Amino acid sequence: MTRKGGKPADDQVETAVPTPPVESVDTVPTPSVAARKAAVDARKAAAHKARQRVAVIIPAKDESRRIAATVRSARAIPHVDLVLVVDDGSEDNTQHVAREAGAVVVRHSHNRGKAAAMETGAAVVAMRDAPDRQPRILLFIDGDLGETAVNTAPLVPPVFEGHADLSIALIPPQPGAGGRGIVVGAARRAITSMTGWTPTQPLSGMRCLTREAFEAATPLAHGWGVETGMTIDLLRRGFRVVEVPCDLKHRPSGSDLKGQLHRAAQYRDVQLAVNARRVRRAAGAVKRTVTPVQKPPQTHR
Repeated sequence: MTRKGGKPADDQVETAVPTPPVESVDTVPTPSVAARKAAVDARKAAAHKARQRVAVIIPAKDESRRIAATVRSARAIPHVDLVLVVDDGSEDNTQHVAREAGAVVVRHSHNRGKAAAMETGAAVVAMRDAPDRQPRILLFIDGDLGETAVNTAPLVPPVFEGHADLSIALIPPQPGAGGRGIVVGAARRAITSMTGWTPTQPLSGMRCLTREAFEAATPLAHGWGVETGMTIDLLRRGFRVVEVPCDLKHRPSGSDLKGQLHRAAQYRDVQLAVNARRVRRAAGAVKRTVTPVQKPPQTHR
């Protein structure tokens, strides 16, 4: 029934049925450029760690009694694929014992000192580094650590993971040590005065560092001043240095004549290393003072 004018009756009015909304298909959000870069960097970092290796360098002189145990223990350190002994002119069978224990051995024909042995070891490791892989991290340890050499392993992670450029072992007190702290105190005060950082054990020889840091520290200070000089040089160049506790045992210098002569040589070499760096710093300051400031050339129109 319709009304006049052709309009449908009220009870027959057709109502428009609303069209249901079209459901949108969920889309997977596209990762941002930053997220993709972070993922790539993470994969690169993981690959870097998987490819990174550590070389243990052991300067040694007349250590035939302990070097075999030191080498075998060092080979158990994670990521170590090369143990290198630098025989610094030994008069005993150090080189043969070390080789039989599984170390690569190079030898100085005569005693040249600890710094020279460290430089020789680092040079040999560089020659054995593959060109398509990261340079090995360098871990320097003493030849008389014996079975405790593996306990230098905590030095590796801070460098391996990029938290430090140089890590230094903190060694517990050694029974039989006859020193009075004179050399240690002199080295500590020198490092503090020249860098602002106060080490606990400035003469600790167990050290792990990157190839870049080692190259920055060369040429190394002579003899027993090598540790003090290295610490000063790296800190002044902006490298990061940390100390890490390590449960190590080695043969300490006693209070007899031999021990006293050893500490005297240490003190001499530390002072030589410190004085050389003070002179170098003073010379650099003078050079900066007297060097005229270069002014840009003036242009005339």
